[in-house]
Amino acid sequence: MKKELLRTLKYALVAASAGLIQIGSFALFNEILHLKAWVSYLAALVLSVLWNFTINRRYTFKSASNVPRAMALVFAYYLVFTPFSTWLERFLTAGAGWNEYLVTGINMILNFATEFLYQRFVVFRDTLDTNDLAEKSGQKGNNPS
Repeated sequence: MKKELLRTLKYALVAASAGLIQIGSFALFNEILHLKAWVSYLAALVLSVLWNFTINRRYTFKSASNVPRAMALVFAYYLVFTPFSTWLERFLTAGAGWNEYLVTGINMILNFATEFLYQRFVVFRDTLDTNDLAEKSGQKGNNPS
């Protein structure tokens, strides 16, 4: 239980850093390059996903999983999440006139909650605590699922 709480906390910290990358790049694309809100959102999302996956795989889930397989599973998640969240971004900003930063924040919260559950219970379910960091900390092979 304590181990999973710590894992969730680590994920939240990494997700927060990915959120900073996403909102910073969104601001760059939206305010400086003057791209449409949904284009800015999509580009910023891709950058944050790459960061989030890379850091969480290594330090949060401590997974020695097959990277192409794990990335393919994350890609499958984003095949659903990206069109939905991009549509939501466009619908609420262009269609309903909502502030683009508010809508990006809503999408980021949706992404945080759903992606953690997906990565924990689908992507890294069978490979938790299998990398060299887990071995060094004495956690290797101590998979709680």
